[in-house]
Amino acid sequence: MPSPTADAPPPALRLVDIGVRFGGIAALDRVSLRVSPGEICGLIGANGAGKTTLFDVISGLRIPDSGQVEIAGRTVTGWSPHRRARAGLRRTFQRVQVFGWLTVEENLLVAHEWRRGGGGVLADLVGSPTRRRREVQLRERAAEVLEECGIAELRHRQAAALPIGTARLVELARALMDQPSLLLLDEPASGLDHGEAARFADVVAEVRDRHGTAVLLVEHDVGFVLRRCDRVVVLHLGQVLAEGSPEAVRDNPAVRDAYLGTAVPG
Repeated sequence: MPSPTADAPPPALRLVDIGVRFGGIAALDRVSLRVSPGEICGLIGANGAGKTTLFDVISGLRIPDSGQVEIAGRTVTGWSPHRRARAGLRRTFQRVQVFGWLTVEENLLVAHEWRRGGGGVLADLVGSPTRRRREVQLRERAAEVLEECGIAELRHRQAAALPIGTARLVELARALMDQPSLLLLDEPASGLDHGEAARFADVVAEVRDRHGTAVLLVEHDVGFVLRRCDRVVVLHLGQVLAEGSPEAVRDNPAVRDAYLGTAVPG
């Protein structure tokens, strides 16, 4: 892959020859890809193609046996998930993970406190001006993000009472609290009806347009990916089978063969 020019920003994400083996089986074999700032890239492939393993490598849950991971031009291959989060990476998971006993707003605040540190017990006890000022700023930021995600009216609603489509928006809002440069979305349309999936995708596109956030998403709904992504990468048996525009991937004979000869939805 060519290096970025002096005038161009580095890729939000760059993977070079990633390899992961489980015993004698190659889960990923020399996988290379890049996601540019402001790009929504879809990652598709049949079960067992290596999508989840690749996401785990990017987020730091698994260190690859070979290859290199870069975030915004920095090599992060050996970094922990926490350190990558501080570098601007956020990830959501296929299974909805909200704190059901907290309100929507509290879900955003507690996640931010856990990542950044909130001054500890002493700051809580003395009620320092710095602590109070920080809390006001965090609540203001939470209000901005909830408005951006279209769920501001649910600010004080208990998260456990939310339908799955709204809970996924809460997860997205929580991930956006620190304005990440790179967002990994794991099966964002899972469990959503067509209207909920469209609403979620609209919010992601608006975030990208407003902040230049790069998005890499894994999704089994190929039609969703082809309609909503700028570029698509196809994994097959641990290797990159094809990549390009949604139209090019849809019409690629090798991709159709990988999907058992069925027509790839448009």
